Amino acid sequence: MTAIETIRHDTKICMFDLYGTVVDMQTGLARAVAPYLKARGWTGEPARLVTWWRRTHFENSMIAALLHRAHIPYREIGRISLSYTLERAGVPHTQEEVGRLVAEIERLQPFPDAVEALARLRKKYRLAILSNGDPDMLEAIKPRLGIAFDRIISVAEAGCFKPHAAAYRKAAEIVSVRPEEILFVANHAFDCVGAKASGMRAAFVDRRKRPFGDWPYPPDLVVGGLRELADLLG
Repeated sequence: MTAIETIRHDTKICMFDLYGTVVDMQTGLARAVAPYLKARGWTGEPARLVTWWRRTHFENSMIAALLHRAHIPYREIGRISLSYTLERAGVPHTQEEVGRLVAEIERLQPFPDAVEALARLRKKYRLAILSNGDPDMLEAIKPRLGIAFDRIISVAEAGCFKPHAAAYRKAAEIVSVRPEEILFVANHAFDCVGAKASGMRAAFVDRRKRPFGDWPYPPDLVVGGLRELADLLG
């Protein structure tokens, strides 16, 4: 069998990252923060501030994962990260305002190709999400996803953020399949690396046309979007 035929044959569950893979985090948050920044006289590009916020969030979530203390909720990491970003940018803010902006994550919309592609994949595979988001945040976004997943799993179940190996192991345990029977799909190289290192197969959704990096855990598939993934696996 070819590599793609093997993946089709062996995969029982397509498991997706949520933020940035199924839902458009960058566009949605840039749209949400734009009027707030304008009202405070900040003349920069909202999308650049969102990129700064997301990078800070990732760094802070990795710090939290390495502390080996109680899991810090995604929402709290978001508050810490956005507050820091606004302070660095010189944007006046209150913690209540920061909290409201972080809550916009619960209102993100799927990418244009997501719902149709997921519907096609659902005809052949079970679908799941493994997200760094908190359980209540994932529950809140369900109605916006446009399709029902078989399982939506928060890393809070494992007590550590992706790409910690425990997050992927716990997800495989919850869906009751072997790691190698899961194709993990993500827009982020770090997430694909984490899944692959944990024994899953990985599909890298390269929407941003960026190099994956010379990791010893390369993706099994590289696609430009979810529609292309459905074309290959359907």
